[in-house]
Amino acid sequence: MMSQNSLITILDDNRQIRELIASALEAEGFQTKSFETGAEFERSLRTLNPDVCIIDLGLPDREGLSLVNSVSRSSNAAVLIISGRSNTQDKIAGLELGADDYITKPFEVIEVVARVKVLLRRSKQSLGSDTEKFFQFSGWTADLDQHLLISPAKETVRLSFAEAQVLRIFLNSPNRLITRDRILEQLDDDQTENFDRAIDVRVSRLRSKLQDDPNNPKIIKTIYGAGYIFIADLANKGL
Repeated sequence: MMSQNSLITILDDNRQIRELIASALEAEGFQTKSFETGAEFERSLRTLNPDVCIIDLGLPDREGLSLVNSVSRSSNAAVLIISGRSNTQDKIAGLELGADDYITKPFEVIEVVARVKVLLRRSKQSLGSDTEKFFQFSGWTADLDQHLLISPAKETVRLSFAEAQVLRIFLNSPNRLITRDRILEQLDDDQTENFDRAIDVRVSRLRSKLQDDPNNPKIIKTIYGAGYIFIADLANKGL
């Protein structure tokens, strides 16, 4: 089962919330590790390799969004934000900095467990034996297992968990229209009401990392009212 070896870290300064989430996840067979401060959490990442990081934005010693960005840049873990900040701009900021999902407090703990399972299911599907690991296109090389891009100039660029998932969808269907609904379906995301702009944000971040001019994109083209087309001739797929 996917839960048996999955490690979930929980960062929240509220002990009751940490214990509530940990208890619910452990009841489902997950391993958990909880932290009260951002400093403790950052130190733990030197030795831990979590599958999902649950991060509260309102911390006593760190800005939660900066930790989200740090995890997305340095780890392959998926990031689930839990926060009392309910405005759209905070949600978009979290996504732009690399979060994969966002839950607003107060929440039902069963929702947290469900979201964690979705993130792990996406990861398991992307690492399946029947999927390609390497792709070469337009001078770029993508290693999707490691969430890495290598540029034509041989510079390494790290992708967040969410960016790697969206890029895989594009790479598996190059030069074809891909609708937003299809992307959401392949991401197995049934919480789309909370992320109306999630796909747009992730595509924007991908464009930036691929050095694709957003005003005149050559690789990821937006077809307004329909979706996106990933323009690329793939070479040495699955190298």
